[in-house]
Amino acid sequence: MGSLASEAPSDWVLSEEQKAHFLEHGYIKVPACFTREEAATFSKNLWPRLSMSPTDKSTWTGGERINMPWHNHIPVEEFAPKAWSAMCQLLGGDERIADGMWRSWSDGFIVNFGKEEYAADAAKRESGKDRGEELRELDNWHNDGDFFVHFLDSQEQGLLVIPLWSDIEPRGGGTALACDGIKYIAQHLYEHPEGVTPWMRSVDDPTHDSYEGRDFWQSLAADKSKVRGSSIVEATGQIGDVFFLHPLMLHSASKNELRNLRIITNPPVSLKEPFCFDREDPSHYSLVEQKTLRDLGKPEGLKGWKISKERREWIPERVKNMDAMKKKELERLNSGS
Repeated sequence: MGSLASEAPSDWVLSEEQKAHFLEHGYIKVPACFTREEAATFSKNLWPRLSMSPTDKSTWTGGERINMPWHNHIPVEEFAPKAWSAMCQLLGGDERIADGMWRSWSDGFIVNFGKEEYAADAAKRESGKDRGEELRELDNWHNDGDFFVHFLDSQEQGLLVIPLWSDIEPRGGGTALACDGIKYIAQHLYEHPEGVTPWMRSVDDPTHDSYEGRDFWQSLAADKSKVRGSSIVEATGQIGDVFFLHPLMLHSASKNELRNLRIITNPPVSLKEPFCFDREDPSHYSLVEQKTLRDLGKPEGLKGWKISKERREWIPERVKNMDAMKKKELERLNSGS
């Protein structure tokens, strides 16, 4: 793949406006991090893997959305140096980012096909209803990281990145972001130094092992006293645009009412060490750490706060399902079908 280094050097710098937007809203969009041609090359096996046609919607079977397993990774610094630079600046420097796959993007594409009835539903919708209030009614609210026990300072999910591999118009299935939710998720984790499951239940809860559900997040998204409709937005843009989200961003898949192709990935970025919320020099706080502390109402830091139980992995049902899907994709690719 061709390099974008001449147009988007790896020393590209976030503007003061972008930094301020991240501290206020918990996300930024950086445009044109890679080209349409590079996106097409990287995703060339998507449709053979699915055994579908991009131009024949009758083949779009298997569900409204498909989260595909990954087969390949590409280093972000080489493929999208502008995005890599943004990642490093948000996290406090490349030396803080974990090595290996965490510095790369995979071809684990998330395809949102929508449903035919969504267009009819949209036509019946109450006219003049605020878009944020419409999005509030989604049933997929969550924050990412279903592979580890969560603490406020967890290093496993240092940043959530959403590269756009297709153009996404409003109502075209763009990820819904509820920016006000970061504050309350951070507060929940602050109040549970023993750690919580990926579904926000305390590890001290005797039912935590058997529960995989979204009650915590759905209740939060529905609470208008906490999450304002004006804080709920859609992640829309063009191929090559990249969204960078605070790791505790409350978000949801949305309905693709247009039934245009909507393809993204959501690679997490892990850190070498946990976030530090008690730095001697406040100027050393990363932008992500600053946002967390700001939303907790403790911009100076958390003196004496620490976790009370061990960090550990979590194996969700999703991983088991992905393994089975990957096996079928490999069979299709090897057979040429």
